[in-house]
Amino acid sequence: MTAAADKTLDAEPGLVDRSPSWLRPYLRLMRADRPIGVWLLFLPCSWGVIAARPDGMDAGRFWWLLLLFAVGSFVMRSAGCAYNDLVDRDLDRSVERTRNRPIASGAVSPKAATALIVGLSLVGLAVLLQLGLPAILIGIGSLALVAGYPFMKRITWWPQLWLGLTFNWGVLVGAAAVSGGVPLPAALLYAAGIFWTLGYDTIYALQDIEDDALAGIKSSARRLGGDVRKGVALFYTATILLAAGALVAGGRGEWIWLLAPAALHFAWQVASIDRDDPARNLRLFKSNIWPGVFIAVAMLPL
Repeated sequence: MTAAADKTLDAEPGLVDRSPSWLRPYLRLMRADRPIGVWLLFLPCSWGVIAARPDGMDAGRFWWLLLLFAVGSFVMRSAGCAYNDLVDRDLDRSVERTRNRPIASGAVSPKAATALIVGLSLVGLAVLLQLGLPAILIGIGSLALVAGYPFMKRITWWPQLWLGLTFNWGVLVGAAAVSGGVPLPAALLYAAGIFWTLGYDTIYALQDIEDDALAGIKSSARRLGGDVRKGVALFYTATILLAAGALVAGGRGEWIWLLAPAALHFAWQVASIDRDDPARNLRLFKSNIWPGVFIAVAMLPL
C-alpha cells in the first residue's frame, strides 16, 4: 500500500491538512487526522459514567464529567499513539502502511516526540485530578497497561487483548468518578469492552497481516487465520452478553432489547469482513463508533 493510499484510507481530511506545515507531523503523530481512536477511548468512559451514576445525579456534573473524559481521551490517546510510534519506530519502517509515520520517516525526532508525550500526559494528569481520589487511583493503575502495550505484539499472538484491557480502563475510571467505586454493572461493561476491542482491532489488524508476517509482528488476525470471521463473531457475542449482564446486574434486565441495534451492527460487521479488502476492513473498524454509542444508550435505564 502506498503512502498516498494510506492517507486516503485511514486519515480524515480537514484540520491537519490546513494546519501550518511545521505542525502537521506532530498532529499526525497524535493521530489528529484519525479521530476514531478518540471515540473508542471515550465511549467506554461514558459507559462507566452512565452505568454507575447515582440516582438524582446533577445534570451539570454529569455533562462536566463527560467533557473532562472527552478532553482526557483526546490527549491520552494522542500521547499513547506518540509513545507507541516511539517504541515501534524500527518496526514501523518495515511495514508498508506505517513506514511513513512521523518518527519512522524522520519527520519528528525521538527527542521531540518524547517532549510531546510528556506535555500531553501532563494535560491528562490535570484532567484526572478533577475526578476524585478513587478515580485518580484507578486511573494511575492504567499506566502499566499503557507502558506495556507496544511490546505485546512482539511476545503474544493476542496484543489486541492487551489493548482491550487498556482502552476500556475508562469504564472503571468513569464509574469511580461518579460513585467512588466500581459497581458490578460497570465491571461487566469493562469486560464487554475488552471483547469489543478484541473484535474491532482484529478487523483492523487484517490490513497488515502480510507485512506483519514478514516483520514477525504477532496479532489476533494472524493467529485466527481462516477463522477470523468466527473469532470476531465470538468476541462480539461476548460483548453483547456481558452488556446484557450489566443490565441484569443493575436490576434492569427488561431493557436488554435496547442492545439489539448494537447486536445487529456487530452481525453486519462480521458478515462484511473480507480478508483481501483492506479498505472495507478499515471502514468496518471505523464504524465501531455506532455500537459504542448504542451500548451507551442501552445503559441509560441503569
